[in-house]
Amino acid sequence: MLRPSGDIYGLQASILKTIASPRRLEMIHLLGEVGPMEVRRLAEHFGLPQPAISQHLAALRSAGLVEAVREGREVRYQLSDPEIVAACDLMRQVLIRHIARLGDIAASYSATSMAPGDQVGTAQ
Repeated sequence: MLRPSGDIYGLQASILKTIASPRRLEMIHLLGEVGPMEVRRLAEHFGLPQPAISQHLAALRSAGLVEAVREGREVRYQLSDPEIVAACDLMRQVLIRHIARLGDIAASYSATSMAPGDQVGTAQ
């Protein structure tokens, strides 16, 4: 049995699994920028068939990240909480800093481990 505070980690992990798809992340950002959209418009934007878009939306809806709003005969999907975009942006900034650190490490390693004129892949 999970500790009561452990339940939040399970919920968080479930949401993170749902948004682990690059296409779903794109959809979240698009809905955050543009606002509510119909499946047809999302399909046109991404160049995907409507059933594929509907599957992604169903997963996002199941996780509570998007909600369907009926307007007459049309159903538009919108973010349940716009802060999800801020959370995704924050993670992107963490990744950018991580990549920059890795680049710095690679650059410093390259500068110290190779003598001028050495070629990568040559045996010494």
